[in-house]
Amino acid sequence: MSAQLQNAPTIAAQEHTPVTPRTSQPRERGIPEATVARLPVYLRALQALHESGTPTVSSEDLAEIAGVNSAKLRKDLSHLGSYGTRGVGYEVEYLIYQISRELGLTQDWSVAIVGIGNLGRALANYGGFGTRGFRIAALLDADVSIVGDKVAGLAVGHIDTLEDVVEKENVSIGVIATPASAAQGVCDRFIEAGVTSVLNFAPMVLNVPPGVDVRKVDLSIELQILAFHEQRKSDGHVESGRIGQTGNAR
Repeated sequence: MSAQLQNAPTIAAQEHTPVTPRTSQPRERGIPEATVARLPVYLRALQALHESGTPTVSSEDLAEIAGVNSAKLRKDLSHLGSYGTRGVGYEVEYLIYQISRELGLTQDWSVAIVGIGNLGRALANYGGFGTRGFRIAALLDADVSIVGDKVAGLAVGHIDTLEDVVEKENVSIGVIATPASAAQGVCDRFIEAGVTSVLNFAPMVLNVPPGVDVRKVDLSIELQILAFHEQRKSDGHVESGRIGQTGNAR
């Protein structure tokens, strides 16, 4: 979670290129899902390089920053039609544009967050969304004691207005930061209102119809995975070499 919300140096793709309509989705272009999942990592690395004034980067250096091997990186970028220049590498600014375009970040995506507890407030206040093509358009909650509060410059609305907000703000992505007991109902309402992309922070699996994309972020699972690796490192006092190699495998 912290990695996802890390406010790394970044630039908005819109500052360098005109906003262009999105004409195809990655899967329609035949880009593997594993590649799509790595594109944001490459983009973050490239944005940091651009911020530092680096005009070009080799596949080896970019792969090292992104934490993948260079052959995998070159194959991923080839799906975008980007092969770099022998002896020069990749032009950082243009590759930022290519990845941003493929991810749909040259558009303005409207986001509504439901559940304005501690997590919802943290998401609303995160400054990195705006520079990545996402606009927090609405904050909603069922708790009347929260409704009307100002969070990140927006007044919290009541959940009863969800459908109206989706239509008025042209919401493309719904974020669920509610308790588990309320998550499925909120998801159903998003879908009925026409939202087909959902980011779920509630600790449960959502049931959705075909054509609806759900990304799940479960903090407890991430902590359990870290606990597993911590335990292996502790046990690795005896076999530290083997454990270390396993932990660093890519």
